[in-house]
Amino acid sequence: MSVMKRLSMIFRSKANKALDKMEDPRETLDYSYQRQLELLQKVRRGVADVATSRKRVELQINQAEAEAAKREQQAKSALAAGREDLARDALSRRTAIAAQVADLRIQYNNLQGEEEKLTLASQRLQSKVDAFRTRKETIKATYTAAEAQTRINEAFSGISEEMGDVGLAIQRAEDKTAQMQARAGAIDELLASGALDDYTGQRDDIQAELDRMGAGGDVELELARMKAELGQGPAPKSAIEQGQPAGQPQPQHTQQYRQPGEA
Repeated sequence: MSVMKRLSMIFRSKANKALDKMEDPRETLDYSYQRQLELLQKVRRGVADVATSRKRVELQINQAEAEAAKREQQAKSALAAGREDLARDALSRRTAIAAQVADLRIQYNNLQGEEEKLTLASQRLQSKVDAFRTRKETIKATYTAAEAQTRINEAFSGISEEMGDVGLAIQRAEDKTAQMQARAGAIDELLASGALDDYTGQRDDIQAELDRMGAGGDVELELARMKAELGQGPAPKSAIEQGQPAGQPQPQHTQQYRQPGEA
């Protein structure tokens, strides 16, 4: 296949594809129906023209027959008056008119037959046009419904794809939220245990030192208890057993005040 033939085939295929995309079957059907109506109108106009011609021939026949009757009456009147020559002339004209009437009747019959044919063709064409109109409207309604269904399906497809993206975004948001909640919970635990300093509130240095000392005492007491269990030392005593109630201040030794010069 030559290059020109290939280019021509490609051009025609793309042109057909473009035309198919641009074509609306409903518009094509309406245009075809309009063309059929125009053809039907031409046929009806032809029937009317033939009927007019037939009517005109009919009038000519009636006039010719009236003229023939008149010439016959003139021939009778001429014979009654003894004018055979006039009678012969009148009869000659009546004969010519009769021949003309015969030709007009042939023409009339032909026109009448043509009118009947055109009338029958018009009726058949009218039936076809009516049937095409019914089918056209049915096809248009079906095409419109299919087009609407296609748009709905395309809309659903687009929504489904978009909802898929939304679902991924929601999943990412949920994962990030769970991560942030876990991080916040861990920070709260670290702040509660004292591993981190809470700079959001007012810092109490004294309370912090007391808490540290209390934690250290608990460790020493637990260490002494474990040594006692292993036989490496006496059992630990609480502050009460040692005679030092919690919160009671240690007694202080006072010195007597001596006057100067006393031993």
